[in-house]
Amino acid sequence: MRIIHTSDWHLGQHFMGKSRAAEHQAFIDWLLQMVEQNQVDAVIVAGDIFDTGAPPSYARQLYNQFVCAMNRSGAELYVLGGNHDSVATLHESRDLMAMLGASVTGAVSDDPNAQVLVMSRRDGSPGAVLGAIPYIRPRDLLVSKAGESGTDKQQALQQAIAQHYTVIFDRAEAVASNSVTNGEASLPVVMTGHLTTVGGQMSESVRDLYIGTLDAFPAAGFPAADYIALGHLHRMQQVGGTEHIRYSGSPIPLSFDEAKGSKYVLMVDFDDGALSAVTPLEVPRAQSMARISGSLKELAEQLKTLQIDSSAAVSVEPEQSDLFGCDVGEDEVADESLEEETAVTWLEVEVAEDDYLNDLQQRVEALIEGHPVELLRVKRKRQQRAAGIVRQQQETLSELTVEDVFSRRLAEEQLPDELMGGLQTMFRQVVTELEEQPLEESA
Repeated sequence: MRIIHTSDWHLGQHFMGKSRAAEHQAFIDWLLQMVEQNQVDAVIVAGDIFDTGAPPSYARQLYNQFVCAMNRSGAELYVLGGNHDSVATLHESRDLMAMLGASVTGAVSDDPNAQVLVMSRRDGSPGAVLGAIPYIRPRDLLVSKAGESGTDKQQALQQAIAQHYTVIFDRAEAVASNSVTNGEASLPVVMTGHLTTVGGQMSESVRDLYIGTLDAFPAAGFPAADYIALGHLHRMQQVGGTEHIRYSGSPIPLSFDEAKGSKYVLMVDFDDGALSAVTPLEVPRAQSMARISGSLKELAEQLKTLQIDSSAAVSVEPEQSDLFGCDVGEDEVADESLEEETAVTWLEVEVAEDDYLNDLQQRVEALIEGHPVELLRVKRKRQQRAAGIVRQQQETLSELTVEDVFSRRLAEEQLPDELMGGLQTMFRQVVTELEEQPLEESA
């Protein structure tokens, strides 16, 4: 059995005003090639298929076309909901997706058996059993109790999540054992998740994810599955040094601090009912990105040596949509998107020493003139947390959580780290209590 584990696509993301449509299109084309070239049996997307709960039409189009293409490929598709995904949006087309060979699990089900799925090989025979666990919301598992402290709620939630994993794993293991025929080995059990684990390496594009008041889940809380496919953290990494608990990371850089490293999907092989190999497949970069930092003089020198990846230009024609197996009329191709891009590097500049200058933006723009770069953001190193930091990222309140808003306001204050951490914890407790309170009926 061979699967590809990927996550955190964030279809529909606008990166400081720039569409990622061409990059996502290039990634999907490449992924489909990998599925065919490596004769992959199934693809797992472990959460955050979309960037917002109400994705733009071109993002839905990319998703729908990908589902159609997977159906034509002969491989199965399993999509899990993430914290950015709307359960209603994912589930509105779930029955249709099922007819195309795609299984969508947007939220925890009232029936645990609905989260235990048999994954098939290309020849139709059972290949593995999937414990499909999406992003978990506290209300999915717990009922608030009066008088509980923040610590009590953290412990109760951690225990509830661990118990949910145990229940799903036990049922998946039973299905795996019952699927044995003709003396063959038991089927491997694959689990999923969309959450932060203790010790996980974060990046700027990852919004702090708290399940209620729980900031991270310990690796010891996971059951003894053969492989655990995780999403939410955007850097590929192993959890606790284990071979079988992994984040695939996002397929494209979603922030400038991810620009230097490579991006991957993970190809996972099972033989004789057990994990045999995990192979990272490097995703080709479709958009060059760079970050430089220093004084204005140092920035000028760095620009001279900045390596521009001319191979990162993307050219995707709308007519390619026929390759996905879903006919899309010319009038239906979204305006956003799939236009030809020139080889230009998106650039973030962090200025040190000269950050007091009032005309800093103009000076930086003058520095980059003549270079094949597009300036997306200028940061003042000494005032990164100040309210006056240059922000070009296009965001609305609908795209931010209440925790995001509170954290950004708190960052404007010059407070000790311990006090800031305490305030954030208290705020999360208040939010959790409000979320768990039943709405009062109007008189």
